[in-house]
Amino acid sequence: MDNSYTVLARKYRSQDFDSLIGQDVLVKTLTTAINTGRIAHAYIFTGIRGTGKTSTARILAKALNCLSSDRPTAKPCGVCENCRAIAAGQHIDVLEIDAASHTGVDNMREILDAVQYRPTNGRYKVYIIDEVHMLSQSAFNALLKTLEEPPAHVIFILATTEIRKVPVTILSRCQRFDLVRVPVDTLKKHFAWIADQEKIELSDGANELLARAADGSVRDGLSLLDQAIAQTGGHVDEASVLNMLKRADRGVVMDIMETVLSGDTATALEKVDNIYNNGADLSMLLTDMMEWTHWATRMHPSVRGGDVMTAPYTADQRTKIREIDSHVTLNTLSRIWQVMVASVPEMAATGNPKQCFDMLIVRLMHIAEMPSVAEILKKQPSAPVATPIEKTAPAMPAPKTVKITSATELASELQSSREILLYTYYTNNIEVSDFADGNIKYFDRGTDAEFAQKLTKWLNEKTGHAWTLVCEEKSESVHTVSEQKREELESDPLIADAMSLFEGAEIIGSTKK
Repeated sequence: MDNSYTVLARKYRSQDFDSLIGQDVLVKTLTTAINTGRIAHAYIFTGIRGTGKTSTARILAKALNCLSSDRPTAKPCGVCENCRAIAAGQHIDVLEIDAASHTGVDNMREILDAVQYRPTNGRYKVYIIDEVHMLSQSAFNALLKTLEEPPAHVIFILATTEIRKVPVTILSRCQRFDLVRVPVDTLKKHFAWIADQEKIELSDGANELLARAADGSVRDGLSLLDQAIAQTGGHVDEASVLNMLKRADRGVVMDIMETVLSGDTATALEKVDNIYNNGADLSMLLTDMMEWTHWATRMHPSVRGGDVMTAPYTADQRTKIREIDSHVTLNTLSRIWQVMVASVPEMAATGNPKQCFDMLIVRLMHIAEMPSVAEILKKQPSAPVATPIEKTAPAMPAPKTVKITSATELASELQSSREILLYTYYTNNIEVSDFADGNIKYFDRGTDAEFAQKLTKWLNEKTGHAWTLVCEEKSESVHTVSEQKREELESDPLIADAMSLFEGAEIIGSTKK
């Protein structure tokens, strides 16, 4: 005899679309598609663990092959030979493949070789590939063509928790369905129903804790419920679940936050010591404190953050939070939240979480005591504090300006100001035909389109007044500054004699200023 125990997550696995909880949009779309005969050749289900991806794939396989109807039905009977074989994972035409252990291209070729054969007992041959993102790139490539144009009797159903790792070429060939996190209220109803079926006493407080700890995953929640039943022997109350999860009671969390906001450091640290000594997980306590801060912010009178009846607190606790909010600014809650968020990686990285948590409490106390910016401004005197300093401070010296009256003076100022690029371009390419204070007419032999803009900006800053530069279209055969200097040097008798001594000599520079 087989007396092995079947865990709740397997025993109460959804067997049809009606029992698939929390996925209303998915259920409506698939049932309508089946009823209207618009069945796709490939589907991909994605979502966090425990939301029903593989269960949905099995239900769809049943709907396609159920013998209770002469065509696919959205309400598989669950008792015919095909339905029972699929539920047990033993149907010859429904192949469940674990991509994590069949990652290679050779495994995919074996699967695709069998695609051409018609189903043996069912209408469709269904391939359910779980954790499809684990396939290698070669395996994905081998799957592409068959996935796009499979035989009429083949349906592919892919499931993954990492949709971003699936190539776009695969996604574009499938109908995609995103399975959402199951709401807390839906989980509570489901757990209460299972507890009734199992003849288990499950208190409302314990049910609330389990549903929130499940974080939207049905399987995670049922595993926790299974553990709680095994621990308590069938009488699951809030205290036993708190002890199992190593979490502090929400009343305790509220008491700590009230102490922190009151500024009593010694009392707050003492309460943390008591919680820690009782075996509470400080990481979970930090999570609960962040949850409290979030809901306190939502309930703050200056926010009015929508419906707060979904907050995981009793009516008395919500009243207490509103009372605390009346003495706390929104700015303080925001700063407390920022410090808590920053402490999450610190708690994970530190070798001693208790020390890290104690320092977090001290930081929170100081933040709670700090006045807001508005309060600081209110305490300031009406007259500006900086007024006496402004009267006694020495005046900044005005920037020194120069007067430039000729093209050669402009060249000299550019050189002395170390504007080397501007100086070189100006002296070698610019023919100045008219130079007056504030106005320059010139012809540009070069190709620098930004020269006029750069020189105008420099002149305005250097001389302290505005300049206008006009570029002429035709050259008037005026020498550049460099050419003028060369002529002056060549007219010098000493230089002329020196050059006559050396055939082919050229003047390449001068230190004359």
